[in-house]
Amino acid sequence: MTEVEAVQGDITTERVDAIVNAANSLLLGGGGVDGAIHAAAGPELLEECRRLRAGRWHDGLPVGEAVATGAGDLPARWVIHTVGPNRHRGQTDPALLASCFSRSLDVASEVGARSVAFPAISAGVYGWDADEVADIAVATVRSWVHDHPGQLDVVRFVLFGPAIHQAFVDALAS
Repeated sequence: MTEVEAVQGDITTERVDAIVNAANSLLLGGGGVDGAIHAAAGPELLEECRRLRAGRWHDGLPVGEAVATGAGDLPARWVIHTVGPNRHRGQTDPALLASCFSRSLDVASEVGARSVAFPAISAGVYGWDADEVADIAVATVRSWVHDHPGQLDVVRFVLFGPAIHQAFVDALAS
């Protein structure tokens, strides 16, 4: 049975097979979680992302899609990049946000990951309410795990601050 949990911490230090990056469509680093992951992973991650941009994702990664790279200097083996919807740009469809979580889990399964750590995709600067993100994330992960029994051992939401952590704890309790 897959364990689904929420912890407060720094996703760049998680000892899991794959961490999920709340990336921008350019895949070349940015602020927040994306910037922290790129900084901790080192230049190897940026080079892999540049290769992705030169190939299949030359126009950028679409919102709700996910793709894996190596993890560079991170303790994880893979980084799964996904682009969350930005409410400030009118991207308000909850299905787009749910797709970030489900597609990331699909990619994790494809690369053979057994443990995955997620940030609060689209919460914060992308304008989504923490409680809404938590509810969508938890429901999507639970549904995916139900539909793919035995494929993952752990799905961990790693939240940076106490308020967002509590939103996920509450969502997991419901």
